[in-house]
Amino acid sequence: MTRFPLFNSPFLLGFDEFERTLDRVTKAANDGYPPYNIEQLKEDGLRITLAVAGFDVNELNVLIEDNELVIQGEHKEEDRVFLHRGIATRKFERRFVLADGIEVVDSSFDNGLLHIDLVRPSVRNQVRKIDIRENRSTTGEAVDVRTERTEA
Repeated sequence: MTRFPLFNSPFLLGFDEFERTLDRVTKAANDGYPPYNIEQLKEDGLRITLAVAGFDVNELNVLIEDNELVIQGEHKEEDRVFLHRGIATRKFERRFVLADGIEVVDSSFDNGLLHIDLVRPSVRNQVRKIDIRENRSTTGEAVDVRTERTEA
């Protein structure tokens, strides 16, 4: 795994999994097939569109694995003789890491384009007050933690 200098700070605790995800995404970003667009829809919506010319809807899969959107395609070859083959229909797997709360709400196939619609939740600020207990003994007792939520 490549160490990202950003994560060497002692103030960033528990980001090991995030760093591994960034490393995986960096390696996968070099594959340009199939080409895709990501567009903003309204304030909280996103659409990923993949150009999957030559594929049938039955040859495509859209999955959610942990926090990743996985799009797979495998073309079933037919007995055809091509004099020139310029439309790629090779097997592919394209992965998109999803932030917490992002949901896939729809997918559709139209004229060789696969559309996947997502919504992102509104961001709410959360403030937690941690009570400080006066420690009068050396025994390790539990700390009382209360959560107060404020919305911005």
